[in-house]
Amino acid sequence: MTKILIANRGEIACRIISSVQQLGMTAVAVYSDADAQARHVRLADEAVHLGGPRAAESYLDVSKVLQAAGSVGADAVHPGYGFLAESAGFAEACRDAGLVFVGPDPDTIRLMGDKGRARDAAVAAGVPILPGTDKLDPSDEARLMAEGERLGFPLLVKAAGGGGGIGLRPVLDPAKLVKSVQSTSAQAGRAFSDPSVYLERLVRRARHIEVQIFGLGAAGAVHLYLRECSLQRRYQKIVEEARPGALDPAAAQGMIDTALALARACEYRGAGTVEFLYDDETAGFYFMEMNTRLQVEHPVTEMITGRDLVAMQVQFALGPDMSDALRQDDISATGHAVELRICAEDPARQFMPAPGPISALVLPVGDGIRVDTGFEAGDTVTPFYDSLLMKIIAHGENRSDAIARLRAALSQTRIEGLATNLGFLKTLIEHPDYLADRVHTKFVEENISTLI
Repeated sequence: MTKILIANRGEIACRIISSVQQLGMTAVAVYSDADAQARHVRLADEAVHLGGPRAAESYLDVSKVLQAAGSVGADAVHPGYGFLAESAGFAEACRDAGLVFVGPDPDTIRLMGDKGRARDAAVAAGVPILPGTDKLDPSDEARLMAEGERLGFPLLVKAAGGGGGIGLRPVLDPAKLVKSVQSTSAQAGRAFSDPSVYLERLVRRARHIEVQIFGLGAAGAVHLYLRECSLQRRYQKIVEEARPGALDPAAAQGMIDTALALARACEYRGAGTVEFLYDDETAGFYFMEMNTRLQVEHPVTEMITGRDLVAMQVQFALGPDMSDALRQDDISATGHAVELRICAEDPARQFMPAPGPISALVLPVGDGIRVDTGFEAGDTVTPFYDSLLMKIIAHGENRSDAIARLRAALSQTRIEGLATNLGFLKTLIEHPDYLADRVHTKFVEENISTLI
């Protein structure tokens, strides 16, 4: 029987385990000292200990993950998201060890992981981008100021190797440009071992829109429609929707077309996401980045299309060519879906993580409701990893119906023993501007005093 090792933890590991087992394959979990009793370990068919509680001692240690795969005779490795999911070196190491990496080719990961090179690839594929710069030397103050004046303010300083909202810093005042570049560079060096940064023009009222694609290599690519992820705190998404309805139809189709053009240009393989900024005032859209992995928000796409993206990833990585079986005409979308990220964090303390034991947990049920979680009552949220507890997803005939189902689901949900953002999210999705679909990437920041 085919064995898939899941090189991850928490809700995404549980999610992948479910699809792997439904495919009739063996799901192998890995775990750190802190996760010895975790839900993903309990659900897996087999589990292998990696090491200490810190990610560097376990989930980020390539040699230990490969040793774990070898010890159980795994055929493939699914990286999930985060940790090693976008590491070209890890993808290469899996290949060299004779393991199938469930994801794109290492060269594609490397290309899209470098934001500067990804912008160049987007330009070459005809994808519109925001005016910006190449990588900059943080110590060259004269050039920094010259580039800032050329682009015009406001600007965004971005880490070339960034992701997950880390390494982004807006600059409204030209006098703060140099310090902001140097601070971002230092942060990028610590987070990504790459201090490279560049500048990009900042759109004040932007929506964050993304296209879910599935690449078939030289055979082309298909899309699975659009998602909106505009509601964020500290550049981290907290609410995601499919399909966004407040977009100019021509712009929506334009984003799909350009995302597919980029996927074809790099002969992309597997699931990926092309992200755009959409300007509400002009209906213009601009390439931000391409994520070469499964996204946290993939369930809303699955809810509207009825497609299992994880199963598609595994089957494509292991099986024969899917170009005949996966045709654009066969992919349809129905209704609307909304996802909330429930985290162990305290909104009143600037969303500080709030680890601790879960003394009680009641999850919602009902038509169109899905919950992805890595925890059960009695489990403990440790301080070593991301604070995400679960994702609650609602699907309805339209946006209003999906939101109504989501609000009902939240009224059923009970989490005791630690602070969470559940109450904050309840308030957020009841805000009149949210209900009227008048949101943008700064919405939470600008309304924080009334949301908490």
